[in-house]
Amino acid sequence: MSSPVFKIASEPMSITSLNQELRDESAGAYASFEGWVRNLNDSKVVISLEYEAHTAVATSEGEKILVEAIEKFELIAARSFHRIGHLQIGDCAVWVGVSAMHRGPAFEGCRYIIDELKHRLPIWKKEYYLNGNSSWINCQTGNT
Repeated sequence: MSSPVFKIASEPMSITSLNQELRDESAGAYASFEGWVRNLNDSKVVISLEYEAHTAVATSEGEKILVEAIEKFELIAARSFHRIGHLQIGDCAVWVGVSAMHRGPAFEGCRYIIDELKHRLPIWKKEYYLNGNSSWINCQTGNT
């Protein structure tokens, strides 16, 4: 079992490299989730997003979530990152990847991690709209 890695990143990260970090001879399954910036939320046309985070707290809590998932679902490895800064439509804002002996725990562990990240991390999202307005969205309760 490898150490969990959670990162806050202002630049895109290589998902291919992160996938490779999850490889293990005992793993029979891999599952991942990519959250992309979309162009519509609550009937408003979104043109871009901005994420802010309390980086130290978010990183610490993110690592705790990965450890919880590894223990709860008997994962072999878990990795995740969340972007901060200004993102464009189609950019990957959050990524989660896990490996496990079997597909069930891999799927369940991946779902647990993204749900807990959205609920527990001090990360805030500002949407910029086509009409020139913008608003901060609560990542815990918004359509994310």
